[in-house]
Amino acid sequence: MATDVENLLGRLLGPQSEADERNRPQRLLESMRYASLGGGKRLRPFLVVETAALCDVPRGRALMVGAALECVHCYSLVHDDLPAMDDDALRRGRPTVHKAFDDATAILAGDGLLTFAFDVLARPEVHPDPAVRVALVLALARAAGLGGMVGGQMLDLEAEGRFAGGHPLRIGEDEVRTLQAMKTGALLRFACIAGAILGQARAQAYDAIDRYGVALGQAFQIADDLLDIEGDPETVGKATGKDAAAHKATLVGMLGVDAAKARLRVLVGEAEAALAPFGDGTAVLRAAARFVAERRA
Repeated sequence: MATDVENLLGRLLGPQSEADERNRPQRLLESMRYASLGGGKRLRPFLVVETAALCDVPRGRALMVGAALECVHCYSLVHDDLPAMDDDALRRGRPTVHKAFDDATAILAGDGLLTFAFDVLARPEVHPDPAVRVALVLALARAAGLGGMVGGQMLDLEAEGRFAGGHPLRIGEDEVRTLQAMKTGALLRFACIAGAILGQARAQAYDAIDRYGVALGQAFQIADDLLDIEGDPETVGKATGKDAAAHKATLVGMLGVDAAKARLRVLVGEAEAALAPFGDGTAVLRAAARFVAERRA
């Protein structure tokens, strides 16, 4: 599946008509391709494809939505890595975009990937019904924007003390859950409900897939925070141990490692239970929940 997404992104960001090509600055295109190709687990597109399969959606349509979502995800990584944000030099085991190119190009590469995502999502190949495409655009915009990922990133920076005279803010467990549900969970949740939107699922099926996505998003963030503490930088593909140094607010920091791992197991159980209405045929999605919790990279 990852290969299919890689090939599709390569085509979407590949050579176009001669007229279009003249309007595509090559340095910008190269940096966008660098940011989005040649690595990554492609978890979010995988979730789109697998949840769409529960709703009998043609795989090609789901892959288009997955590619659009991956563009948003990759844009967020490019901007996260910038010196003004997390200041990372490595991503997926190779230099981050601002190191491989420069800060200005990295900013524009992120901007380009974000806007390109909606270009892809609005295409007729995604779904013949314009109302379905509009619903997907709206859902992704909300997941990625003010009340979703970007809003969560701002809350994360505020908690670090970036805007409070350098002093980390004291926030409670509920506030951390909200922050993480926005910053990380929102795009993972969209990856799941996108399949239901594509399949024009009934309310019961949509709600079940939504519950799965919420639990999976929470589990992913806890696992990510555990990796920052326990992970090997070579395996993870980026520096570890940065959360504590940056005074990031995490559930692992609040609950402790053992309690966080216990919570992770509960969330995996919730994700698996959410799939019960679909009966057989959910083994891959159940395995995905366990993979998210147990991953080492």
